[in-house]
Amino acid sequence: MMIFLRILAAFVLMGIMALVAIIWLPVSRSPLSESVPADWTASPGEGEYVMRAGDCMACHTAENGPDFAGGRAIESPLGTIYTANITPDPETGIGSWTLPQFRAAMIDGLRPDGAHLYPAMPYENYRMLTERDIRALYSYFMDEVEPVNSPVPEPELPLPFNQRWGIRVLNWAILSHDNGFDGTMGDPVLDRGQYLVEGPGHCAACHSPRTVYMGQDGIAAGEPDFLTGGFIAGQEAPPLRGQGSRIRHWPIQELTTFLATGRNFESTANGEMGLVVDHSLQHLTDDDIIAIARFLRAADRLQHEAPEEAVATGPLSIPYAQANAEGADTARMLTGAQPDMPLGARLYLDNCAQCHFVTGRGSPGIFPALQGNSLVTSSEIAPLVSIILQGARVEGTEKRPMPLVMQGYKDRLDDAEIAELASFLRQAWGNAAEPVTEAEVAEIRQSGEAIGH
Repeated sequence: MMIFLRILAAFVLMGIMALVAIIWLPVSRSPLSESVPADWTASPGEGEYVMRAGDCMACHTAENGPDFAGGRAIESPLGTIYTANITPDPETGIGSWTLPQFRAAMIDGLRPDGAHLYPAMPYENYRMLTERDIRALYSYFMDEVEPVNSPVPEPELPLPFNQRWGIRVLNWAILSHDNGFDGTMGDPVLDRGQYLVEGPGHCAACHSPRTVYMGQDGIAAGEPDFLTGGFIAGQEAPPLRGQGSRIRHWPIQELTTFLATGRNFESTANGEMGLVVDHSLQHLTDDDIIAIARFLRAADRLQHEAPEEAVATGPLSIPYAQANAEGADTARMLTGAQPDMPLGARLYLDNCAQCHFVTGRGSPGIFPALQGNSLVTSSEIAPLVSIILQGARVEGTEKRPMPLVMQGYKDRLDDAEIAELASFLRQAWGNAAEPVTEAEVAEIRQSGEAIGH
């Protein structure tokens, strides 16, 4: 018995020593990934371009709040985290930060005081930023952004998740990649696309699955689960590669058009992806949009010839999207409009067919297809039901300036009718998703959350 107690005491002592080491030992910061001359300065507009590529504004700007002043709520499985004020205000922002301190936050997730940032900040991806891009970004925030004195609420996390020292253990598991970037595609254009996707664009933060400890399961090309789909803010972030990917069936011109404008012959960007297009992708050059599209296709082992331009210009003649083999039976039923049709089909004809048509394939470049739409068929039903209830808006972009608006039906249809309509959408035209219940609609209606951007 005494031997057992001594062994137990030894383990307890070792645990205490390890905990003390985790909390009190100084943190380490990653070394420079490349040599940059001390007198190097970013060219005009370079820092802002890196900011756009990194999509900083979308997260660090609260709804109707000043740019970059933080305070936007990020919902996580563990609680709510509020984004930081990254204006150069010295009291509530980053105005007192040095370049090395800014760099440590970007690639190591460390504040100047050594405390760890919550991984809602995608430093796991920003580790791949080049040293020049980090310096350009620092100059932009310090010299070109207006300081805003705006305190940010503390995270709303329960014990032990409100203890930042615990993130140190998490970082040992998730920060497995060296900082800096080395392209692996063997082509300068593909390497540029790879850099934008893996680094500043941090696409894997949404479009890769998560591990049991909430790290990204695949942040770089060559890793098995890279961009094979994930979930973010109650929405499915669909796979960008693999057999489940919808974009692998798009012509590359349609992919570049979607990236640059948030809409194409089949789909429109909403929710979080709508913000990405609005604040980030539409501001990138055609060359970078094409590089991203070519990389995504090359990473999926598909042909990736470059289109002449990211978005076709001039008058467009877009043909009506005919019903295909999978949707023919549904289209025939809706066209016949018999009185004994299921309630969901009748509701679709009354409320949806004018825009999405009996084919379920929508109006190319304007209203998205419902057939094969990942938002429609996702296991997460809240986005679909929320859009039916609240409506949705797709903002105009420089190359497609007309905003698109869908009205909401919360005052027109009751919970049972919306459940029937949503279930019909999830099972029509060859879709094969589980039906939606009246109780689920009631819960989503009560939450009042608008998913559609």
